[in-house]
Amino acid sequence: MIPPFQPPWYLRSGLTMTLYTTWFAPQRWQAAALPFDPPYQEHILTGAQDVPIYTLIAIPDQPKATLIATYGITGDLDNQWFLRLLAQRAYAQGYAVVLFDWRAHGKTAELSATLTSDGLYEGEDYVHLAAHAKALGCPTPIWFSGYSLGGQLALWGIYKAQSVADWGADLAISSQDIAGGAVICPSLESERSLRYLMADPLGRYLEKVIAKTLKKLAYQLHHYHPQEFDLEAIAHANSIWSFDEELVIGRLGFETVGDYYQASSALALLPRLHKPTLMLYAADDPLFDPSLVPEIQAIAAENPDLDLYLTTHGGHVGYISGKQGQQLAGDPDPWWAIHRLLHWFDQQSVASCPFPVSIGLH
Repeated sequence: MIPPFQPPWYLRSGLTMTLYTTWFAPQRWQAAALPFDPPYQEHILTGAQDVPIYTLIAIPDQPKATLIATYGITGDLDNQWFLRLLAQRAYAQGYAVVLFDWRAHGKTAELSATLTSDGLYEGEDYVHLAAHAKALGCPTPIWFSGYSLGGQLALWGIYKAQSVADWGADLAISSQDIAGGAVICPSLESERSLRYLMADPLGRYLEKVIAKTLKKLAYQLHHYHPQEFDLEAIAHANSIWSFDEELVIGRLGFETVGDYYQASSALALLPRLHKPTLMLYAADDPLFDPSLVPEIQAIAAENPDLDLYLTTHGGHVGYISGKQGQQLAGDPDPWWAIHRLLHWFDQQSVASCPFPVSIGLH
């Protein structure tokens, strides 16, 4: 049973929670961090299409399982504090951890000019990394995780793991080695949510902030691989949509951004997930179209392998609980979602069957 999420009174708005998590939490998270980081070892591993992927791997003494995770639409392993908190807690509880810069991000962007595909190939990347991690001594079961767009990538990873025998016969890993996964506020349907954002002044502001970061990322890619990226195309990439239109879809063979978003949508994957999958999703997430909520609930009600925990509050990858909420959940700090993921993984390890679906508001 997952304890309810209770934010402090001043973070009960999804927008306020999201802005606080974006602007203030990065400066304050270390106050609730553990006094040590996992002893990471750097590795450059090979993903799908032979794309080099930069990873950090830490294996504790007598590890009980492995967690493979990445972050959202922007950032890198050096600045993604939420991912580092998740890894700290997982390692302290006996999990080997594998963190990676996904395509076109961080040090992976330095290694390759390959652009993002919103899960179409990153899902296979997850499975490739699982095979490499297993060979390096990371134990099974292996769990996939991510948040925001990284959550969409992890869902694709879970889906691709189900059929690895069909497409990854050369990989030294079986579908049974990969247990499933857990995601926080995953992106599920990009086109609808972008249109929802652009219809609201505050939404347009949030989209503009993300688009500005994507444009900076594109200029970094040009710096690393000047022959691969056209400066004029980058100059026209002034929104999330135009970034994908100018730089991404042509390389992936799509005629329109809408076609690309439809193909990479994780919403369509949810009914087809047949490994235990936890999804934490906030009804007040300001980045996603609210009309997705009843659709997600309907899908979860029909899929016993999808454990949806829908909360009234939480914002976008916020889930910062108040003192009362921490006491109720028995958490040592305000990072409610991190503790739920790790507790769920532990429960899944000893459960004889997947958890029943939870579809109500909490």
